[in-house]
Amino acid sequence: MADSSKRAAKLAKEITAFARRHGGSAEGQVAYIGQAGARISLVGADGTWGDLVAPTVETAREAAETAGITVHESFDTELAEKVRTGPYEWSRMAGIQLGGQSGDHAPA
Repeated sequence: MADSSKRAAKLAKEITAFARRHGGSAEGQVAYIGQAGARISLVGADGTWGDLVAPTVETAREAAETAGITVHESFDTELAEKVRTGPYEWSRMAGIQLGGQSGDHAPA
């Protein structure tokens, strides 16, 4: 029990630091990812997104609560609309899905 509280406290510090770097606040969503634990998806006030992995859903929720962020039940439209993608995301994800890794299909 003490280990999970320590892990939650460390994750909360990372969430708080993310929020501070990206507009002063963040929102998130916790999702179970199997044996790996739970993913905390984060979206900063400036639209930057990132994620952290916790050993359990309970630890992830405790970390988010300690950090004081708004936690959505799902990665819903409201949260997704706040995400801002840049050239990296287009070249690595959208570009691959559209048929190439070069990023040639990224919007200008």
